[in-house]
This record gives sequence, structure tokens and C-alpha cells, in this order.
Amino acid sequence: MKHGVHMDGDVMIAGFFPLYTLGIDLSNSEASRQEENIPLIFKNYQLVLALSFAIEEINKNSELLHNLTLGFDVYDVYFEPWAVLKNPFIWLFGKYKIPNYSCRRDSKSIAVLTGPLGITSACIGTLLELYRFPQFTFGPFDHALSDHKKFPTLYQMAPKDTSVATAMVSLLLHFNWNWVGLLTSEDENGLLVLVKLKEEMAKNRVCIAYELVISSKTVSQMFKFMTIYSQINKSSANVLVIYGDNESLLDLMICFEQLLIKGKVCIMNSQWDLTTRKNYFMLGSFHVPLIFSQHHADVSGFIDFIKAVNPSKYPEDFVLARLWFVSFNCSDSPSDCITWDNCLHDSSLDWLPGHIFDRTLSGDSYHIYNAVYTVAQALHEMRLHQTEVQTMGSSKETVPSPAQLHLFIKNIQFYNPAGDEMILDEKRKLEPEYDILNIWNFPEGLQLTVKVGKFSPYALHGNQLSLSEDMVEWAIGTTETPHSACSESCGPGFRTSPQEEKAACCFDCNLCPENEIANGTDMDQCVKCPDHQYANTERTQCLLRAASFLAFGEPLGMALACMSLCCSMLTAVVLGMFVKHHDTAIVKANNRALSYILLISLILCFLCSLLFLGQPNTVTCILQQIAFGIVFTMAVSTVLAKTVTVVLAFKATSPGRKMRWLLVSGAPNFIIPICTLIQVTLCGVWLGTSPPFVDTDAHSEHGHIIILCNKGSLTAFYCVLGYLGFLALSSFTMAFLARNLPGTFNEAKFLTFSMLVFCSVWLAFLPVYHSAKGKVMVAVEVFSILASGAGLLGCIFSPKCYNILLMPNRNSLHDFRDKRHSRRNEPSYD
Repeated sequence: MKHGVHMDGDVMIAGFFPLYTLGIDLSNSEASRQEENIPLIFKNYQLVLALSFAIEEINKNSELLHNLTLGFDVYDVYFEPWAVLKNPFIWLFGKYKIPNYSCRRDSKSIAVLTGPLGITSACIGTLLELYRFPQFTFGPFDHALSDHKKFPTLYQMAPKDTSVATAMVSLLLHFNWNWVGLLTSEDENGLLVLVKLKEEMAKNRVCIAYELVISSKTVSQMFKFMTIYSQINKSSANVLVIYGDNESLLDLMICFEQLLIKGKVCIMNSQWDLTTRKNYFMLGSFHVPLIFSQHHADVSGFIDFIKAVNPSKYPEDFVLARLWFVSFNCSDSPSDCITWDNCLHDSSLDWLPGHIFDRTLSGDSYHIYNAVYTVAQALHEMRLHQTEVQTMGSSKETVPSPAQLHLFIKNIQFYNPAGDEMILDEKRKLEPEYDILNIWNFPEGLQLTVKVGKFSPYALHGNQLSLSEDMVEWAIGTTETPHSACSESCGPGFRTSPQEEKAACCFDCNLCPENEIANGTDMDQCVKCPDHQYANTERTQCLLRAASFLAFGEPLGMALACMSLCCSMLTAVVLGMFVKHHDTAIVKANNRALSYILLISLILCFLCSLLFLGQPNTVTCILQQIAFGIVFTMAVSTVLAKTVTVVLAFKATSPGRKMRWLLVSGAPNFIIPICTLIQVTLCGVWLGTSPPFVDTDAHSEHGHIIILCNKGSLTAFYCVLGYLGFLALSSFTMAFLARNLPGTFNEAKFLTFSMLVFCSVWLAFLPVYHSAKGKVMVAVEVFSILASGAGLLGCIFSPKCYNILLMPNRNSLHDFRDKRHSRRNEPSYD
């Protein structure tokens, strides 16, 4: 055991730990002469100290294993496949290594500890299973070792990495890293985690820039990695998620440590022993490692135990002697008896730098600690059981058989001294929590592992990750958090537009359409504002629309109202003038009653336009269209009656004609009530089926919601308008045919021109009305009413007013008689 560690006890636990980096056959004489050149992994010596600490703590515990002490034998384990079973053979069968033959007189071993690599545990487990030795692996959980049919006597102390994918993705989301690379090992563990990583990334919209799956230590894979390393460097992804272990990926990564560009952030699992390689690229100042390590409780007293360890306290520990000699420049004799002439008496492992010997209990050491307590607890329960069943006459206690221990190990459940619950059943094990570690390497060579955060799967969603960003040491020369995204985030007001044949994280940013907003970042769709709201110019929020309508107070409304009042007052003045001069020839010759009716109708037409101004309500909406239709029908039907009167007057000049009877009987006067009654009927049907109502227009004017009257039934509206047009065309046609009839007071020409203006206005109204929106549409309708009414007033009555006011000689009966003698054939219309 010159290259191992031994502590005697009533029951022994064997351990196979990787204490040396090279598996040298020490039975070879030449290798023995170079013994002092075998490099020792100082950090791995903590595994031995954890084993020793746990056993000493148990042996001092009076309530556990009464009158029975534990001891241990620790052997080095070789990584080479041909040498893995060398020391297990020596442990089982002695120095002659003959299977099933042991020169050792009394084997007190009860259990075996192996690790940390799964491949070495599997090789040793195949041998141990033949002898039913309980085997405890202290390395990371390996799915290949969880096959109980293949490894029925093997127990894994580490829990599964059930939450590591969720933990890593939560870290990516915390830093808004949505464009990352993946590098995993081509084994069962790596592939399972790879699947979970992809699922979690897909859920949270994190895209994979590239994906590398590497098998361990194969030349072909090395060349494969060389062909795609440029993809890593050329990719815009500055984050690389790595899941693997030292055995599968570390050596390949070291070969290319100089090829990775500066500033890459590597998110890793805790299966990497980062500080065992002096030139390992993750420890350089150009790359940033963030490591997820399974959380474990602190074991009180362990650091004090390390400070007290020295070779004189453990004289049979040759590994400690070698560590002491190399670290503190002691001199030892070539014999097995070691002297420490030049060593400082107060030297301690606590003096060694952290990158050489870490005093903080590692995850593997904690699993060894728990494995020892599991063995002790199982032994304790087995001895209690034996005490109950043994015969009263037997007082001799026998060392328990390793095979008997399995029954008590499988269902064991207890709390270790650190307060953690220990369960070996994989189905009942709790999900692990994770510490997030960052390695500080500034100044160069510091290699200090610092806890910067924690992930707990038991916390509420959104609070599972806690991180102290100010404690994270990024790459040298970098002061800001690294950025890793395929496309820059689309800010508020913009939506994402996927790029063709690229990942979902690669997109363009497009401004939201009008009246739609995006109040977050990287939104797929813009949200349309409600009708009573509108989007601001930045498209970031919906603002309340201001109510708008054609009000009396605004310039356009005020102008139309003034025009309406002025036109109605002017018409009233004309009416007053006609009443005052009712006995004059011009007034009498043009049928006074029809002129009065027409003037009153025009006054009402001008005033009904006021119903279109101001805030609409149900009453005004109904009155607008009904009043407009009926009043204008009355006006146009009056014009039609006047036209018919002119025609009948000329047709009735011959004696005995029926036309004269129609003229004398006043038949044209019935045109007005009949035509108006038809329009009233149409309006009644309109009101009974789909009457006008108050409506809103949220699209015509930005930032405003226009309150207006909806016509209700457009069919009824166009029927009313069409009927009015029919009357106007009839009047125009008849007046046009009578325009050349002779007569001093023949107004057929004026009626023709007035109806031409009237029809022109409303023909122009239809296209303009349909192209206008909002308040402009209302203004167009009001202006059409005023224009058509003004056309009738001006064309029909302005010549008459001119004669009455400025040419009174033309408005006298004397003048009328003088002209009658000269024009005997001229009729009288009144």
C-alpha cells in the first residue's frame, strides 16, 4: 500500500480513487525507480480526506455501531481500460492476483467506493457483482449504471440531473441569451440532457445556432471537431452550453483552446474538473465559465479536520506523505520509514493555494461522506436485526457478510449530520438544487471558484433562479454583460417578421400597422386598439379618442350655419316682398299661392340643414333625413306644379279646350300634396324597417372618434333620394319643353335653369358623398342642401325681385295692357 492509504478497523471500506494522473505499473522495476515522478492529483486527495473524516466521525459516535469500528483501504484507479481492474484484483486476491484465491487471511471489507467516472465504476462493478459487494459510486449520476439487472449491487449516491436543463435555460432567459450553441457528449447522459435542453429552449424561444455531439477520445471525432470549429467562431452566438464530463470532452476541448475567439460564455455542468488542467481554456482570461453544480449542505468540522491533517498523524498514508514532500520541500529517506527533518512543524494543507488544493468540500467528496454514513447506518440496522434473532446462548459477534447488507441498503432512509435526507431509491430521490459557480482568474492564476447564484426547482415559477450579476467575472476587458442573439430585439412599436429558412430567433423588425400597438419587446403580432382608442405615432400605446362631430363652434360648422341662416333670412325677405307686392302683375302672373308655398319650402330647406350640425342624437338623426326628404319634395313638387301651370296656360288659349278647364279648376295645385304624400309614405316605410341611428366613425380622423348619423337602410335612403330626383327630372323636362313659349311673364326658362342647377348639384353630390368620410361627409350633404336650395331661390326669384325693386314700370297693369295690345296671344297665368 505504498501508493495507497490505509486505516485499520473492525469493518473495512475499500475505495478506488483517481489519485494519480498516470496509470503506471508499479510492479515494473523501471517504473518503481521513477516512482517519484508520478504526478499526483492534489485536489483528488480531498476524496481520501472526506472518507477519513466520515469514518472518524462515525467511530466517535457512541450511538452508531456500538463496539464496532470502521476502517478503509484506498487504492489508485487507472483510467486505461487494460489497467482498470489491476488494483481491484490486488484488493480481492492479494499481490499474486489469482482469481478466486486470496492470500489474505481475513478479509473484513464490507463495501466499495468507486468513481468519479462511470466507465471505471462499470468495469469494477462487473467484477464486484460476482462477489455481491455493495458498490457505491460517488461520481455524477450515470444512466448507464442505473440498470439494476446489469448492476444489481451498485448504488449511485448522486441524484439525477433532472432539473439541469431547466436551470440552464433559466440562466439564458435571465441574460436574454436566445442564440446559443450546444456541445454534448455522445453518451446516454449527454443525449438525454440534450433532448431536455431542446424541449426547454423550444418552450422559451431560445434558438440553437449549432449543435455538436462528440464521442470520447476518437481521432475521427477530433477531425470532425476541427472541421466545424470555424462554425463556432463565425457564429454570432456568444454562448456555448456544454454538458459532459472530463472523460468525454475535456481532452478535445484542450486541443482547441486557442481556436475559440475571445469572450465566449460557456455554461457547463459540474462534471468538469476545471482546475486539474493548468492550461485549460476555460480558466484563461478570454472565456467565461458559468458552472451548475448540485447543491449540498456544508459539513461542519471538515475544514478544521483538514487543517489538523499531517503525516505524523497518519503515518500509513503514503499519498499524504508524497503530497507533503512536494508541497513543503521536506526530505524523506528512500526507505519506507519517512523522516521529516526539513518540514515546518506547523505546516498545514490550509497553506496550499486554492487551485492546488481546495479546502471547500466538493460534490464528489460529499457523496463519499454520505456513502460512508449509508454503510454505517445499514450496518447499524443489520446488527440490531441480528441481535433480535440471535440465540440467547450465543455471545460471539461475527463480522457481517457484504451480501447481507443489500437488504438494509435498498430501503434505507435517514438524515446525515449535515441535515440532508438520504434516500438511495432513485424513484424517491428529491430533485437537486444547483449552485451557479464562476471561476475568478484575475489576477492570472487565481482560479477561485465563487458561488454567484442558485437554482431551486421547488421555488415558485419565476423565482427559481437567483443570481448576483455583480459577482460574475466576465472576460478580461469586458465590462458589460455579453450579448448573444441572432437578431436585435424589436422594441415597443415593432413586431417581429421571421426571416426565411432561418431559426425563429432570426427576424426583422417591422413597424406596427396604423391603429395597432406593440407595448413589449419581440412581439409576434401587434395588438389592435379598440374603436374608442387610437395608437400613438410610436405605436406603443392606445390613447383615448376625442369625440368629434360637425359642431356649430368649429369654423366649418359655423360657416355652414351662417350660410343656412342667411339663406333662410333672404328667402323670408323675398317672401315678405312677394306678400307686400301681391297685387302686382309679376306676382299675380306667376301664381301667388305656388310662389308662397315654394318660398316657405325653401325656408324650411335651409333651416333643416341645421339639423346636421351639432352632436347627433336619435331624434336629430331621424329628423335630418325625414325633414330633408319631405321639405325638398314639397319644394320640387311646387316647381313641378308651376311648370305644369305654365304649360296649361299656353295650351288653354284656344276656346273650348279641356286644358282651360284644368287650369281654371286649379288641378296643378294637387300635384304638391300628392307628391308629398308619396314621399311621406316612403319615409314611413324607412322608419318602420331600419330608421337612422347614432353611429361612430373611428377611422376617418386620426385620434378622434366621429359621432355621426347612420342612414340605417341605404335602400330606403336612395329610394327617397331617387324619388326626389325623379320629380326634379320631370320638372326639368317639362320646363325645358316650355322654355320657348312666348309671354311677357313666362318663367319656363327660369324654371328650366333652376332645375338644371338643382339636378347638377345632386348628381355631383353622389360621388363626392361616397368618397368623403367623417365630418366632411356631413358637410358635403349640408352644402348640397344649401346649394340646391340657393339654386332654386336664385334662378326662379332673382329676376322677379329685380323687376319688383328696380324695374317697377314692368310690374304695372298699365304696362301689362299696352303690351297685351301688341301681343294679343300672350296668356295670363293667375
